[in-house]
Amino acid sequence: MTSAARPITPPPRAGASPNLLATPEHVKQFEINRLRAKAAQREKESAASTSSTALNQNKKRPLNGVTTSPTAGTSAAALNSKKALKRDSRLMGTYFEYDLSKMVNTKGGFLLDEAKEVDEDAIRKEREREKQRAQQVFEPPVHLDPAMNPRCQECQTIDIDHTYRNVFGCLVCRKCTNEKPERYSLLTKTECKEDYLLTDPELRDTELLPHLLKANPHKSTYANMMLFLRYQVEEFAWKKWGSPEALDAEYEKRTEEKKKQKNKKFEQSLKELRRKTKESVWQRRKDEEHQHSFGALEHDREGNAKQVCHVCGFTIENPLNMAETNQVEHEQISTSLEVEKIDRNLFRSKSLWLPLRARGVFGGQVISQALVAATNCVDPVFALHSLHCYFLLSASPATPIIYNVERVRDGKSYVTRSVKALQDGRVIFIMVCSFQKPEPWQRQHQWPMPNVPGPDECELLEARYDRLLAKKDINARLREWLEAVVTERARSPIALKVAADADISKDGVERYMYWMKARDIPKYEAAFQKCILAYASDLQFIGAAARTLGLKREATGENRLAMMSTVDHALWFYDNDFDFAEWLLYVVECPRTGSGRGVVNGRIYTQSGTLVAVAAQEGVVRADVRGPLKDDGDLKQGSTSKL
Repeated sequence: MTSAARPITPPPRAGASPNLLATPEHVKQFEINRLRAKAAQREKESAASTSSTALNQNKKRPLNGVTTSPTAGTSAAALNSKKALKRDSRLMGTYFEYDLSKMVNTKGGFLLDEAKEVDEDAIRKEREREKQRAQQVFEPPVHLDPAMNPRCQECQTIDIDHTYRNVFGCLVCRKCTNEKPERYSLLTKTECKEDYLLTDPELRDTELLPHLLKANPHKSTYANMMLFLRYQVEEFAWKKWGSPEALDAEYEKRTEEKKKQKNKKFEQSLKELRRKTKESVWQRRKDEEHQHSFGALEHDREGNAKQVCHVCGFTIENPLNMAETNQVEHEQISTSLEVEKIDRNLFRSKSLWLPLRARGVFGGQVISQALVAATNCVDPVFALHSLHCYFLLSASPATPIIYNVERVRDGKSYVTRSVKALQDGRVIFIMVCSFQKPEPWQRQHQWPMPNVPGPDECELLEARYDRLLAKKDINARLREWLEAVVTERARSPIALKVAADADISKDGVERYMYWMKARDIPKYEAAFQKCILAYASDLQFIGAAARTLGLKREATGENRLAMMSTVDHALWFYDNDFDFAEWLLYVVECPRTGSGRGVVNGRIYTQSGTLVAVAAQEGVVRADVRGPLKDDGDLKQGSTSKL
């Protein structure tokens, strides 16, 4: 029999190892459990020490909480002070200690540990909004007697909505409010203003329109949202405007006014944009093919003339043959007056004419083209009755002129338009013209037409120059100039006949009279007839001042005409039925000259004696004389202007 042995518990398993070794995971778990147990033990000891120092019912500390150590005060302070927990290096993974009392919910799905300042003003406002809303949602108790309870005015149920009752004084249940939104739905203040055209003071008056306060969905500190009952708003709106049809009419009227204001603002911004770009949009690009832009004619003492391109410097000597420079006058007046419409108030010339010995483009062509542009911007019921214009700079025939029309005034009887002519970014000409609704029933008066030979008894101006060319003793240079004049007059769209040259009236007034008409034109409307007359009114006009003074270009000394140029021009029309295809008499007088200037007046009659238009013009008329020279001292003493 074997010796007795202590039994093994539990019994050994078959095939099992007598010694089980701990794995690394087991060791790790053992250490974590041990640390957790120590932490729990420290918490218990800390709680026991805190409770031992608490006061009893006699407001005395217990005996076991009193220490006799001389450093008791220091030890108590040390116990009460909380030490920051440190991360134990033996803990596996990431471990953090959070103070939940300092956590702020960002409402974005995460927490922030920030010490955010408290906005007392915002909290006060939010409490006020909550208090206002709480006063409206108070529900009174239900009475035990059913007859004493209010009933819904639609379905007679006692389950009424107390919010509608307390705020709007409307007895209706929740079911009816949902089934009849066209009557019991709620409207915001913005909807009441836009759809029913109610004002803010009316909506804030609770006696007129009670409203329900709701929290603003954008932010709780904003003012409460005001909600109104639909049928109460409609009843007030019908009472205010009279009827739904009147409200619709007022709504359409205000909508139309808003559209007009919006369009007006857009037009102003577009006008400002055009003003900034109109002077540069027509400038030629550097990579385009170069076209000459000739300046004014330059004359020397011998009478030779030349033109210089101010871009490349190309010079034309004696440019009498205008066909070579493509600056001839067109045979058809419609071609000379034609302009291209670029925009609503923007036009561009198509052809320009440079007369013989002129400094720039013919002034009558600029006037007529500007007038065509202005007429296209006026209602046809208005007829042109006057224009006033100034020539600021001479225009080059090689560059198109841009005409910008400004709609100055639109009245019931009169309309005013302003036109600016621009070339190379500079204003060269301005004109103001006025249009009127004709009033033929008013009284009339006019000066009588002078007694002159009829147009059939007078010769054309080019025929008169042909007679001068027939003379054998004429100067060669003068002959060349007369031949150029005859060629130019033969191509001109305006035919001229001399009716009276230097006619002296009974009162000693010297007058020059011409018959004129447009060659081979159809029956144009009255507006275009006036544009043709404006073109012809600048022919043989300022020259009357030079002839009155006895100045001639071919003369010498003091009788030589050194310079003649138009400064301003004016026209007044008193007839809308004339036809420029028939001969008209142009009576020109020069009442005054002086200081290198001259003013001329003109009257234009039909063959029947009707005074069609009155013209006036002032221009520079200078003889070839020099003024006295002054020293610098006299100039400084006599002039105070910056100019």
